[in-house]
Amino acid sequence: MDTAGPAGEKPHTVCLPFPTQGHITPMMKLAKLLHCKGFHITFVATEYNHRRLIRSRGPSAAAGLPGFAFATIPDGLPSSQADATQDPASLAYSTMTTCLPHLRNLLAGLNSTSGMPPVTCIVADNLMSFAVDAARELGVPAVLLWTASACGYMGYRNFRLLIDQGIIPLKDEEQLTNGFMDMPVDWAPGMSKHMRLKDFPTILRTTDRDDTALNFKLHHVERTEIADAVIINTMDELEQPALDAMRAIIPAIYTIGPLNSLTDQIVPFMDPLHKVSSSLWKEDHTCLQWLDGRKPRSVVYMNFGSVTVMSNHELVEFAWGLANSGQDFLWIIRPDIVKSEAAVLPPEFLEATKDRGLMASWCDQEAVLRHDAVCVFLTHCGWNSTVEGLCGGVPMLCWPFFAEQQTNGRYKCLEWGVGMEIGDNVRREVVMKRIKEAVGGEKGREMKKRAAEWREVAIRSKETSSNNLDSLINDVLLSGKKNS
Repeated sequence: MDTAGPAGEKPHTVCLPFPTQGHITPMMKLAKLLHCKGFHITFVATEYNHRRLIRSRGPSAAAGLPGFAFATIPDGLPSSQADATQDPASLAYSTMTTCLPHLRNLLAGLNSTSGMPPVTCIVADNLMSFAVDAARELGVPAVLLWTASACGYMGYRNFRLLIDQGIIPLKDEEQLTNGFMDMPVDWAPGMSKHMRLKDFPTILRTTDRDDTALNFKLHHVERTEIADAVIINTMDELEQPALDAMRAIIPAIYTIGPLNSLTDQIVPFMDPLHKVSSSLWKEDHTCLQWLDGRKPRSVVYMNFGSVTVMSNHELVEFAWGLANSGQDFLWIIRPDIVKSEAAVLPPEFLEATKDRGLMASWCDQEAVLRHDAVCVFLTHCGWNSTVEGLCGGVPMLCWPFFAEQQTNGRYKCLEWGVGMEIGDNVRREVVMKRIKEAVGGEKGREMKKRAAEWREVAIRSKETSSNNLDSLINDVLLSGKKNS
């Protein structure tokens, strides 16, 4: 695709992710795709995450490549040298209220830099929707990337209906434990008929109508309509009802997913761009070597993503569930996974599993889920993990933590047929039972069959997603250049 202008000048896209790992990862993949399509890319990180990237991968990680540059803006939070995920609610409020002037300054600086093509479009995370205002001021197209599921989006969009009906905010905190959250909500537009109130994004679990997180999500989800287009990292076959409901609200929706497999297809393996990483954690590459020594379909892979935290009691229950299942396992335990304390595993657990388990602080998850040694994925149901699991054809055990992960988990279990729930209260007996059923039970066999079918759908969807990407470029991203 020829994207050069009349003078041979490249179009210039500024990519602005929400500054957490789960949002940075898909934005980086999209940025790589656009670079391969002829765009100059400026990838924007917060100063805090820029420091983390350099600590995890070295100074060269942020050096960029010809036509692919990194830039930074402040996140508005107090300065910190910590190497951990920032509090999502604080980060959300701070970016929404402080980042627009910094983005304006960055754009002005880019447009005044000699030898750099002027900014012709902005692609921002949906949770950084203030970028639309900056794009309007520049007179360039603004596209938002919704990094979560389409069903998750519709979960948030239904908050207004739940408020209007007096269901949320909750009357008191007892409703969280007295069975109220089990209320069927089979009438929500665009949603599964199997939804319960507790399957909607957890941000509704508040008694305060002025709750910061609730209003942050409502603000950004509803501002989606003002963008020139919205990109979703999904497949039409996977989420058709939710996508239909979205398109009734936002006509210019482009499904470009799974981004991980499309990037693997379009970015040449030998291209230096292939090695550009956005991982804020240092990856342990011994994980793949260890998997090479395991039997096919014998390893339980457990990873709760970059934000989930738990108590040490929950950690220990998961540990003994793994140990008592008798399965080999690869367990990713971030240094900050236990809230307010260090993660401590019993010496007896370590002794009992020393010959069949490996624990690491981070890994290349896509490569792990493609490995034929992996048979089950125990996950927090984040959307990147969900899509990567589907692409790998791996059945999933679901322990969602927050936000729309609960929605993803419900869909995996009852709509897509690839998952089973662990339950809110972690008990080693349940963890063991679910693992054994997923590996060798009748339900497990059905999950494997469905997972393999979704893997084939993901492979077939790459052609459609590639065409959708080209349409997005021609119809939206280049429209500012064509009219300039």
